[in-house]
This record gives sequence, C-alpha cells and structure tokens, in this order.
Amino acid sequence: MRLEQEEATCWRVADPDWEDPFDGSYSMRLGQRWNAQGSFPVTYLNANEATAKANAELMVGKLAGIGVDIDDLEAAQLPVIIPCLAPDRIVLDILSDQGCLDVGLDITYPLDANGSIVAHTGCQPIGQQAWDDELEGVACRSAALLTPEGEELAWFDRPGKRLSANGPPLRYEP
Repeated sequence: MRLEQEEATCWRVADPDWEDPFDGSYSMRLGQRWNAQGSFPVTYLNANEATAKANAELMVGKLAGIGVDIDDLEAAQLPVIIPCLAPDRIVLDILSDQGCLDVGLDITYPLDANGSIVAHTGCQPIGQQAWDDELEGVACRSAALLTPEGEELAWFDRPGKRLSANGPPLRYEP
C-alpha cells in the first residue's frame, strides 16, 4: 500500500564521528531493517524527537555489548540527533494495519504474533520490493518506541535525493 506523506522535519540519530550522517551507504555495509547487506542505500530517520531519543538509547545500549558503559563516555561521544527536511514523498505504508497486512506482516508489527521484534530478514525483502517499485522509502512503526508515537522513515538514498541537515544537531542526553 502506498502512502503519500507531506514535507516534514525528520530526525537522524548519528554517531558524532560520522563524516556524512545522511549517507545511506552506511546501512548497506551490514544491512539493516529494510535493506539487506550490499543491496541499496537507506538513511534511517525518525518522525519525531521521542522516536529519535528511543533510537539513540538503543545506540548507546549496544555499547554495553562491547563492555562500554554510558558513564565511560564523554558528552561529545554520545549520539547526536540531527533534523532534516524530508520532502513530499510516496512511501510504502507499514504504519497502518492494512499496510502491514498488504506486505505479509502481522498487524502487531513491529512485533510478531509471539510478541518478539520482527527480524530484519523478515523486512528486507519488503524493502527491496519498495526499492524496485521506485518508492521513496518505507514509513513504519518503530521497533525502538513501541507506542503509537513511534514512527520511522527509511529514506531511500537515490541519486539526487540525498537529504541533509536543516538545523543544528541536538546532543542526546540520557
């Protein structure tokens, strides 16, 4: 199901050391939720600051897996949340129940019928089809913020459609 969205500010969560946080090729290296490893570039955005903060918390939480505690980090090492203007767009709808059903996901997405987060491998073929259909991205419910407010945009970084910051970054504060 296609969804028309109007121009809106979205938020990119980034490592402060990233040279270009809007370069979607970063997500191609390992693959992410809507793009498989080596497939196509996607810039993952958040529709609001609450979702961005939840994703920043996930980013910081992953450091614990390598033995780094948030208290070990200086403020300049914490993620930044960067505003950008996403233009009018036509995207795949993974926000509505019907949009989920149309692509073979449960209406409980981002959770499966057992209450677990749907694996990236279950979403990647859907993202590939949206890319092949020349949509501009995937608007989806957030796996980081499991409330009605949790909304993300997987922006397809196509030639001539690269996004950029439209304001100063906000420093993530735990």
